[in-house]
Amino acid sequence: MIRTIDLLDDHPFLAGLPRPWLERLSYQARPGVRHPGQRIFQQGRAADRFWLLRSGEVTLDFPVPGRGDIAIETITAGSVLGWSWLFAPYRWEFGAVAVARTLTIEFDAAGTRRLIAEDDALGRELTTRFMRVVVDRLHAARTRLIELYQPAPPSVGEVTGG
Repeated sequence: MIRTIDLLDDHPFLAGLPRPWLERLSYQARPGVRHPGQRIFQQGRAADRFWLLRSGEVTLDFPVPGRGDIAIETITAGSVLGWSWLFAPYRWEFGAVAVARTLTIEFDAAGTRRLIAEDDALGRELTTRFMRVVVDRLHAARTRLIELYQPAPPSVGEVTGG
């Protein structure tokens, strides 16, 4: 039987963390599974957990008036899902839906925030890692918005002025 700490030790997001930190984090974590089509969280709702993906795929989305939920990025094994739990007001900035059967390690946000507050070094390290995720996700959202709203190129033979 695989222990939660061993799952943490094997996950790329936590690579290089000292064993005592992983042990403390393991008390806030539990293995989980999400099934295709299952909504994991919805934009604007309370962000009270986060996940490390062990396998599968999850699509991040956000609602666009008149267009429904627009996919902006697909998160795969080895990635982290959720960062809004770390920053007040603790509301999801995006939504997430499982695309395929997805094995996760689910963390309690309040407990993890307590660990971060109690240990400055652990807090700095986790916050730095999550900030990289935030920057990557915002970049993906920006790229997707440009793709969605970029004007279509002129057709062949279309007069472009002059």
